[in-house]
Amino acid sequence: MTRITDCLIVAAGKGTRLQGIGSSKPLVKLAGMPLIEHAMRAASLAGVEKFVVVTGYQAERLTVFLKDLATRTGWNIVCTFNPKFEQPNGISVLCGQAHLPGDFYLAMCDHFVEPALYQALASAELPAGAVGLGVDLRLDNPMVDLDDVTKIELDGGRIRNIGKELTRYNAFDCGIFRANTNLFQAIQTSQQTNNDNSISGGMKTLAAANQAIGIDIGSANWIDVDSAEMHKLAENWIVEQSVLSK
Repeated sequence: MTRITDCLIVAAGKGTRLQGIGSSKPLVKLAGMPLIEHAMRAASLAGVEKFVVVTGYQAERLTVFLKDLATRTGWNIVCTFNPKFEQPNGISVLCGQAHLPGDFYLAMCDHFVEPALYQALASAELPAGAVGLGVDLRLDNPMVDLDDVTKIELDGGRIRNIGKELTRYNAFDCGIFRANTNLFQAIQTSQQTNNDNSISGGMKTLAAANQAIGIDIGSANWIDVDSAEMHKLAENWIVEQSVLSK
């Protein structure tokens, strides 16, 4: 199992679909805890010791919270600001480049995941330099918002295509990556050649070079808490798990 101790968390966007619940998406409460803290706790349980958090919208408020969180938990939390936070999410990833010289996990602040998902990523064997992405092969997963999820076309474990608009797909993007510095270069290449500065654009560049790998997360659960409906689904799931564990 590969030990990865750094995690980049994208937390710069406005989260307009959650505005009715809270004005700052990373700080929206889920079962009494901010979304970003849920994301960081799952990564911490997987061995992460250093977090690089990319802020943007309402950055000052989030930074204050993260400073307190670092004091409470002892985590090493580095904040870096993305002034272009309204642009695609690949820009936020590039903002973390200076702080991540080696392998790292990449996570979204609004993805609620079980630590088992990270274990699946750490256990996978990847070709040298490849970037792995956690993928869900359960196309009937009721926790997935089909209208919003990023879809994946896999071929023998390699990612051939990725995007929300795909009509031909056989997996879902879970939003957790096992990455390295090649992802930064791929996003930059996508920006220069295709005017696409999204994470998916970078993954398409890697896919063209057979360097984008889909890692099956198995039965691990995850929810992209990007709307009021998915927020309610996540809270109900947490309550159900709490009852079952008693």
